[in-house]
Amino acid sequence: MTGLLAALFAAPVVTAETRTDPPGPALFPAEEAVIARSVDKRRREFTTVRHCARTALAGLGVPPAPILPGLRGAPIWPPGVVGSMTHCAGFRGCAVAHAGDLRTIGLDAEPADPLPDGVLEAIALPAERDAVLAAAPGVPWDRLLFSAKESVYKAWFPLTHRFLEFSEAHVELDPAGTFTATVLTAHAGEPAGFTGRWLCRDGLLITAIAVPA
Repeated sequence: MTGLLAALFAAPVVTAETRTDPPGPALFPAEEAVIARSVDKRRREFTTVRHCARTALAGLGVPPAPILPGLRGAPIWPPGVVGSMTHCAGFRGCAVAHAGDLRTIGLDAEPADPLPDGVLEAIALPAERDAVLAAAPGVPWDRLLFSAKESVYKAWFPLTHRFLEFSEAHVELDPAGTFTATVLTAHAGEPAGFTGRWLCRDGLLITAIAVPA
């Protein structure tokens, strides 16, 4: 499966995505145990995004394996693999690479709609909020900022195993389709920031980070 993610990631990243929940994907017993008491929506998201992950892993030559949530819910990838998964209404996707090629990947998808009232104030630094409010119309910049910060966290956590608050990363969005993030609380030896790409297409916002090894 290729599409939106292929527009954001280049080799050696392998991606897979779907806009629906296809019937039939099976979970490993250990995965089934994780969602045994989950509602149908959660079950469909969990199952389909892992179907995407196994499709992408196959592109790396990695055999199917359970992908369980680990510390703070971050996926536990097979040895030698880095990756990121995302799901929102109408989209499930995954990006993976060999750890020898990339250090980390961050991926987030969101509906291309403005954030609910009050959320921008909760997730944005003052300078970020001013930039969003001054940006040209046509893109839900507040939701894009949220998505970029989610991708930053997904790229950050596997490298540091340390939580990152929304207020601890400053993101600058470029209308040309890129963004830059500065981690304001990085310790010595931790990433000081990330660069990424974004797109707004087909009712979706997607942000992506890929850090070379």
